[in-house]
Amino acid sequence: MTVDEARIARLERQLDAALALIDRQAQQLEVLGDRCKRLEEENADLRRKLAQNSSNSSKPPSSDSPRDRAARRGASPTGGSRGAQPGHKPKKRELVPVKELNSITECFPEHCRGCARGLPKRRDHEPLRHQVWDLPEIKPIVDEYRLHRTTCDVCGKTTCAAPPTGVPKGAFGPGVLSLATLLVADGHMSRRKVVGVLRDAFGLDISLGALSESEWIMSEAVSSAVEEVRQHAVNAEVKHIDATSWYEAGFGKTLWALATTSVTAFTIVASGATSFLKGWLGRAHGTLVSDRATVFSFWVMERRQVCWAHLIRKFVEFVERGGRARRIGNGLLRLTRLMMLTYHRVRDGTAQHAELQHVVELVRPRIEQLLRQGTLPSARGIQGACVDILDHRDALWTFANDPAVEPTNNHAERELRGIVLWRKSTAGSRSARGNEFAANLKTVIHTCRKQRRNVLAFLRATIDAALRRQPTPSLIHHTL
Repeated sequence: MTVDEARIARLERQLDAALALIDRQAQQLEVLGDRCKRLEEENADLRRKLAQNSSNSSKPPSSDSPRDRAARRGASPTGGSRGAQPGHKPKKRELVPVKELNSITECFPEHCRGCARGLPKRRDHEPLRHQVWDLPEIKPIVDEYRLHRTTCDVCGKTTCAAPPTGVPKGAFGPGVLSLATLLVADGHMSRRKVVGVLRDAFGLDISLGALSESEWIMSEAVSSAVEEVRQHAVNAEVKHIDATSWYEAGFGKTLWALATTSVTAFTIVASGATSFLKGWLGRAHGTLVSDRATVFSFWVMERRQVCWAHLIRKFVEFVERGGRARRIGNGLLRLTRLMMLTYHRVRDGTAQHAELQHVVELVRPRIEQLLRQGTLPSARGIQGACVDILDHRDALWTFANDPAVEPTNNHAERELRGIVLWRKSTAGSRSARGNEFAANLKTVIHTCRKQRRNVLAFLRATIDAALRRQPTPSLIHHTL
């Protein structure tokens, strides 16, 4: 082999080695490229999750960050500043009728505002009426019952008298029991704060133990009225249902709200499983308004209404994904907003229900067509959601055929907000008895408010009836 041939052979070997190295590096780059692509997708998914709030997902408003809440509060229908908007009807305090006033003081001007001369007292036929509301100093009413003991002359046994019917066995009467429990259940105050308020405002000295016992007494007193409300809600033709988490001594529970136009029933259970709902709701009677959770799968789809507010938030999420999902999401939002605008006009009395039905007939095939496009492989990230929504297609349009059915489940979500705030401030309850108190009292409070009934008056009447062994006042008769 000549020198040139040896040199050529050496160069060929070096070239083969370089080509092999290039192939290995190309394979490594391909692997790294796939890994980078996956990391980019994971990063984008994490960014989407970080950007989620109650306006673009199923997350509740209570989970929003302070920044999201500030943005939500700052928004207004007209895009202007916060507060009352142009055209808002002012709300003024009505004057109390003269016969209900505690006192009337006639006030006359003493000097002329022009020349400062003295003025005679002359009655104005239409004087300006300035009323001042105030609270008197409140002192507790303390009644004493002296229970005498008498020894029998025949058998020698000593018998002690019992308090009259209607007198509590404990130290506090219906007024204290009802107010104390209302401050806890509706004011969301800690027990220690309630003890302080009762002491400072009413001169009542009550211990934490006595307050806890008062809660149990009140919960027991209203239990029959609450059970009546729960049955009424279950049997209603249209009912809204939603759930949130609850904690008992740090362990997770599920709090359910079942709401109608006239009552709201709360209950706390160990889990939110379908088996519980089947036992609670029974057979599929009436229309159930809810989200798309699988726990409602036992309910007949044609007797359901899926919440469009949840769907709108899902469509916003589609838009934020970009690409084909953005185009599908924008189309769904445009059609949905047209439908909701028509529904609001019907609800406000500026349009007939037939107009809503006509709009639904127009947008329904287009919405379902866009959802089918979202199930294609090219619509990455939204396929599963579109498939699930299409599986619920028979529960999307119930509101268009029944004027009594709302297209959203906002009713039940609003009912849960107060008890969510209570859970946040107290971390739930510490026992099953605490769960029952929370569910019972919230049922009474929300139902009374819906019926424009005085909550404190109902609680006082209920505990008074229990002490006198009389029937519990009903929360239903006002609704029949």
